[in-house]
Amino acid sequence: MDNKDHFSAQHGAAELDEHRGTRADGAQSRQRLLITAMRLFAAQGFATTSTREIALAAGTNIAAISYYFGDKAGLYRATFREMSPCTPDAVSNFTDPALSLRAMLTQFYGMLLGQLKQGEDARVGMRLWFREMLEPTGLWRQEIDNDVRPAHNALALALSRHLGLDPGRDNVARLAYSIAGLALHMMVSREVIDVLSPQLMKDEAAIDIWLARLVDYAEALVNVERAAAVPPSLPRKKKS
Repeated sequence: MDNKDHFSAQHGAAELDEHRGTRADGAQSRQRLLITAMRLFAAQGFATTSTREIALAAGTNIAAISYYFGDKAGLYRATFREMSPCTPDAVSNFTDPALSLRAMLTQFYGMLLGQLKQGEDARVGMRLWFREMLEPTGLWRQEIDNDVRPAHNALALALSRHLGLDPGRDNVARLAYSIAGLALHMMVSREVIDVLSPQLMKDEAAIDIWLARLVDYAEALVNVERAAAVPPSLPRKKKS
């Protein structure tokens, strides 16, 4: 390689490193804005939190919010998407018809409880959801339509396959809500659990133990519904 080619190779490598560094810095800046906005929106609400306040707290400028999210409303939507466990990929993990009931339930609870392993971010995300319910902007309804509804319908369909029932029946929907509710109670009651029984969610290993037990509990609920779906046998007539 002559000096000219050597210089070109070095120059190209330097440009590539600079591009990678810029891209990495951009990803970090975007993530800082998301986490900072989530905390401020959860504490103060959407209306009273300004983009200037968010940018200052995140150590960046307002132009970065426009660049990554468009505007304050776009940033607010992104904070919800960041903490939503019901992504299309996560839903597809538990809807495979080849999965056994236990494997399906394990994937389902893994999707919901994975969020709890994010520590303080999970608590802030839950506070943000509570804030949106108390001071609705309309985003919570969008979250239900875009993420919650598809996940619920997918769970009902998976349960109906194992039960041999129509997924549109009320008892299947009731069972799906009850199974999901076991995990949602953990998420909603996190602050209470941390006070009363902190050891139950102290680390990822503790959450994994709880996940396994939830699968046991959910299997029991499915078995109860399966038994209820089977008509009782008629008593035999006594021979005269």
